Amino acid sequence: MYNSGLYSTRSLDSAVGASIWVIVSLILAIVGGILIYFLFLSKKNEGKFKGFLGWVYDFLSFKKFFLEAVLKITYLVVAIYITLSSFAMIASNFLGFILTLVLGNVLARIIYEFSLLVLVICRNTTEINAKLSNKKDDNNVEQ
Repeated sequence: MYNSGLYSTRSLDSAVGASIWVIVSLILAIVGGILIYFLFLSKKNEGKFKGFLGWVYDFLSFKKFFLEAVLKITYLVVAIYITLSSFAMIASNFLGFILTLVLGNVLARIIYEFSLLVLVICRNTTEINAKLSNKKDDNNVEQ
């Protein structure tokens, strides 16, 4: 015989346990994030770390953008998918096949180029800003 009271108690205990873990996780994430920001990512530590810790420092302080590589890989996956999936229409709708093959890939390319364009603008702006601040520092030294 099925005992519904026991089943609901177990699921309630499981839900309470999961809720407690979510709250504990949130508190630990807040404390950990604050500690890492002030102890590891402070300006005095810039350039101090080498190797793996240097990579972690650059990653967490957003010195390098990894989105460009991710976008390029996802573009290749999407382009291959559009190309291969368009062949499913070749027997039933030849015009649909051609349109999907050509326009689908062109549209995907345009979307990814605009995404990369935003990243390039961001990178160039950062480089210009760094050069201008170096120029200001040089002018202050000369005076």
